[in-house]
Amino acid sequence: MKNTGRTTGKGRRLRKIGAAYCLAALTAALGWLYSSLPDHVSLEPGQALTLPRFAYIQPMGAAGARNVASTRTAGSYQTTLSIGGIFPVKTVRATITPRPQVKVCGTPFGVKMFSEGALVVGFTDSSGPDGAPVNPAKEAGLRLGDRVICIGETVTESNDAVKAALEGAAGRPVRVVYVREGSQQQTVLTPCWDAAAGEWRAGMWVRDSSAGVGTLTFIDEENGVFAGLGHSISDGDTGQSIALRSGEIVPCEIVGCTKGSAGSPGELKGKFLGSHAVGSIELNGENGVYGAARATFDGQVMEVAFAQEVVEGPAQILTTTRGQTARIYDVEIEKVTDAEQVRNMVIHVTDPTLLAETGGIVQGMSGSPILQNGRLAGAVTHVLVNDPTRGYAIFAETMLAQAERVETEE
Repeated sequence: MKNTGRTTGKGRRLRKIGAAYCLAALTAALGWLYSSLPDHVSLEPGQALTLPRFAYIQPMGAAGARNVASTRTAGSYQTTLSIGGIFPVKTVRATITPRPQVKVCGTPFGVKMFSEGALVVGFTDSSGPDGAPVNPAKEAGLRLGDRVICIGETVTESNDAVKAALEGAAGRPVRVVYVREGSQQQTVLTPCWDAAAGEWRAGMWVRDSSAGVGTLTFIDEENGVFAGLGHSISDGDTGQSIALRSGEIVPCEIVGCTKGSAGSPGELKGKFLGSHAVGSIELNGENGVYGAARATFDGQVMEVAFAQEVVEGPAQILTTTRGQTARIYDVEIEKVTDAEQVRNMVIHVTDPTLLAETGGIVQGMSGSPILQNGRLAGAVTHVLVNDPTRGYAIFAETMLAQAERVETEE
């Protein structure tokens, strides 16, 4: 009897451990589901609230009784998403709005941007009075990526302004105001005399502008706003997003391409067609470049897919690999997530023609529209360096919301 009692106690302990593991697994699964579900969904009037990527999820209630009745008029309401209409998981906000339409482009455009302040992109030593190397900028604590906005009383919005401020200091200690990681700071810098160059130096290289090529995603013709790139424009030396002072877009033509390979992303080569601006840049944001359109752009008017409608499966990319005319190529959407801000999709280029031309996704294709089921689903943002046939994309709905905010701020 004593032996049987010990076995029974052990069994109870095993059952408790098993129950604890099951509870932990269930909690983890519900946590994953909660974070994977969107916080917000958009619907057309009368459109049923369904999540194609989560077929087992529906609004609370008997067979989703509120599913259509609550979405017939414009506005917003909260609804609780559940498993099978019974087990609640997450409360989200549903916005009822007419289906948006935009002019989808996929054409190249040139970007000219001027930064707010002079960006520190490098350092170089000078010879001091005794011949020893000196670097006033480093001694003052400046680092790569710092944005110098004022030296003494001079606002340094250009390289020339930096040079003039150093000349004006003439070797005297001068206050430097700069921005690092979004925080404004200040230090004191003492310029040194460079006898070989015959001028006062700070020992730093700065950049006040940037230019490049990207792909135009869409034009919101109703509001006169363009959207492109799907990510911010960053400085090539520091990787820092450029703080926009002013900028414009100009017509561009793709004249060649360096094919991508594993570990070495390729690049579209373009040339600006004149200096006449066709748009002004109002925002260099983490999810794209936006601004006011000043000209008519080629493209096709299409409906925008709501984020929850984008699913894994066949899709197309609209991009330009030669000249100014966009073409459609086949891709596969391999993964979709609502948890990321800009990397909502992983796409795989499957079209043999595009693979032969570019090797997959290359620099300059950022902003290329992703189409699915006849709607604009998203835009390319990044290439996977170790596999250029794959890349990331952002939801078109996210970019359109940003474009609308830009128009409101204007």
